Amino acid sequence: MTTRDRPRRPPGDAGRTGDTSRPDAAAGALPSLPERLLVARERKGVDLYRAERDTKIRARYLAALERGEWRELPGAVYTKGFLRNYALYLGLDPDDILLQWRSERGDDRPTEPVIVVPRPIQAPSRGFTFAPGMLVAALLVVGVAAFAAYLALQLLRFAKPPTIDVSDPASAVSEVEESTTSYTLRGTSTSGAIVSISSPGQDSVRVTVAADGTWTADIDLRRGRNQFEITATDPETGKQAEQPRRVIITVPFSVVQAPTLTVDQPADGTTVENGAIPVQGRTTNASTVTVRATYLGPLPPLFVEPSPSGSGAPATTAPPRPPATPRPPATTTPPATLRPPAPPPAQSLPVAEDGTFNTGVQLTAGRWTIKITAASAQNKTTTLTRNVTVQFKGVNLVVSITGRSVWLKVWVDGQLDAGTGQGKVFAAGRTLTFTAQTSIEVRTGDSGATSFTLNGTPLGPLGKEGVPETWLFAPPNAAENTGRT
Repeated sequence: MTTRDRPRRPPGDAGRTGDTSRPDAAAGALPSLPERLLVARERKGVDLYRAERDTKIRARYLAALERGEWRELPGAVYTKGFLRNYALYLGLDPDDILLQWRSERGDDRPTEPVIVVPRPIQAPSRGFTFAPGMLVAALLVVGVAAFAAYLALQLLRFAKPPTIDVSDPASAVSEVEESTTSYTLRGTSTSGAIVSISSPGQDSVRVTVAADGTWTADIDLRRGRNQFEITATDPETGKQAEQPRRVIITVPFSVVQAPTLTVDQPADGTTVENGAIPVQGRTTNASTVTVRATYLGPLPPLFVEPSPSGSGAPATTAPPRPPATPRPPATTTPPATLRPPAPPPAQSLPVAEDGTFNTGVQLTAGRWTIKITAASAQNKTTTLTRNVTVQFKGVNLVVSITGRSVWLKVWVDGQLDAGTGQGKVFAAGRTLTFTAQTSIEVRTGDSGATSFTLNGTPLGPLGKEGVPETWLFAPPNAAENTGRT
């Protein structure tokens, strides 16, 4: 009888020696396999769900192993695999665990010696006989295998996004010499993919990956921090790399160099239809950006058609209507003196890491200049100015009562205003504001004590003292005395 044919000794035999992996082997009391697994897991300090994540074995199978419920497991082949992986995870001897499992299941029984019967002497083979059908079958097999391999490669390609790696610079954050103005990025990706390199304030750079999987791209550098986002796109599937790369290259500043400043918004000489002015741009070698607005003056006065009472405002470039029949001049109250609007407070903005800045300035109607100043830590400054005109859209009318009480009746877009109704008396010093889409019409009992400001442009009183008049405001048309009651 050979060594292979000898029956194995059960794990619990008293003659077994050297089993130091079991907890109480020295005492001779051998715990069951489920107990060994449970004690080993508790000693490791993990629960079944942690063990499930680490071993990729479902928790219910691990629980069945620790309870010895072998019938709940999928089969002997899977059970042996589970036991081997679980034993390695718990720091136990997998061969010893499998041996105990077989013993507790009753599989470790001695086997009878196998008698090998001599084979009969066979006649020598006549050699391989070639048939044409075999060649056709072989070609078919090869063709099917090649087609299957092609389909597998295509499916793998469509299912897997391209990769992207950067080899130069070797570090994600690096610094170059002060005189450096360009750099060559190098890396690897999927063959044929499109590598896109974007940076704030610069045009994106696109290169195609070579057949060997390498790519290179030349990028421009400016002083300060240059941040580049790098990704790859498969042109056939449209899939992008799951883990884009970020590279930061810093070009040091000269100590005596003044900041650079670019203002993207607002454009110089622009006209806006409301007072919200966006201020955006970018700078280099600057720690702060200051935005300050200065009032230059009102908008050009609107043309006002002369009233029958002989009063009116000066004309603008709008074509005047034929003048009404002139009447003897009458004494009118001088227009109320309007103070220029107070400018908004100056804003001190922090500069983002990529050198950009962004804010908004709220301005009233009129002509303004906006001054943007970038300052470095060495007190070097660079300043740019932008002239803007604020001209409201629609109709915004401010009615001021000066000197004495006045009776008012107002129509907004052709409808009576709820605040004035069929007419209401307002005390001196009151200021009323009306907004409309197309027109506002005001009936005043004392034209000389009623001052108007239309879309930020002061018009003052439009008639004489004590004379009731009705004025229609519908920009861009001139203010018109309609006589409506």
